[in-house]
Amino acid sequence: MRNLFRETYRIASNRRVGVDYASPGRYFVTVCTADRDTTFGEIRNGIMGLNDAGCIVADEIEHTPMVRPYVAIDDWIVMPNHVHMIVTIRPSNPDARNAHPVETHRRCVSTSVGQCIPLCRRRPHTLGSIIAQWKSICTKRIRTMGHVHFVWQPNYFDRIIRSPSGLFRIRRYIKMNPRQWEQDKNSK
Repeated sequence: MRNLFRETYRIASNRRVGVDYASPGRYFVTVCTADRDTTFGEIRNGIMGLNDAGCIVADEIEHTPMVRPYVAIDDWIVMPNHVHMIVTIRPSNPDARNAHPVETHRRCVSTSVGQCIPLCRRRPHTLGSIIAQWKSICTKRIRTMGHVHFVWQPNYFDRIIRSPSGLFRIRRYIKMNPRQWEQDKNSK
């Protein structure tokens, strides 16, 4: 759904109101390519085969916990046009955060302007920040490789995992996803 904000249309957030997406917990996340473009490989006989772009996405999923020690990626799968993953946000340790500082760049409107204008930034250590950074690095690497028109769908879908039985069902869904591809509405 699109809303008018400051005379401009924007995509409304899918996030639940009142939920702190930086708090420790498990989230089932689905991220899709723009127009459901099958960029990451193909499924044959119920098995997902990754191409070079799909391997980059898989590599960045595996790399995420190394860059963000407060994040764990449980089960995950890269499909031809989307990615499913279970993201766990663990309690952060402020000392660990300081051990791995993240450089940010200040951007000015012009070199002749005496004051920088603060840009909107995501709140650090939130699910949105984690997914945005992951999508960004994947996009840069995929485009550098030659897929210059690669784009993700704006936003992503998430579900808070609240119980062990819910976690079990989602893990089974992720595992079975390639076998269900022919029946998936996104495979067309």
